[in-house]
Amino acid sequence: MHKERPILSDLVNEKTTDIETFQNTVLRPIIKMQHNLLIAFFESYLKTRKIAFTELTEEKKKRTIKSALEKDISFKNKIIGSVLGHFSLIEYDMYVKNPSEFNRRIKQIIIKRLQDSTTAIK
Repeated sequence: MHKERPILSDLVNEKTTDIETFQNTVLRPIIKMQHNLLIAFFESYLKTRKIAFTELTEEKKKRTIKSALEKDISFKNKIIGSVLGHFSLIEYDMYVKNPSEFNRRIKQIIIKRLQDSTTAIK
């Protein structure tokens, strides 16, 4: 299967900071491209931990997603690694200048995407 980064327009303007530009031109397109894989990673996480996700209320589903990415360091690193693996060398050079900020942004974007996709998670 061929994957290609989507181009997300209208996210960058003259007031956009370098960090926001990187987020909107690199991180968001990679995360969007990896959406189905991220859902599969999360479904595997749920299965491993024997969490009956489909039986949870919508609010508990959202908390479970947030908790998985904030409290389970191994899972969080796996998710972040799946994004970093799509960087070019130039993008990686930008990332290593401020990895904690970019990791925080990656985590926040993925939490939001998964929370918005609870109906797709089995």
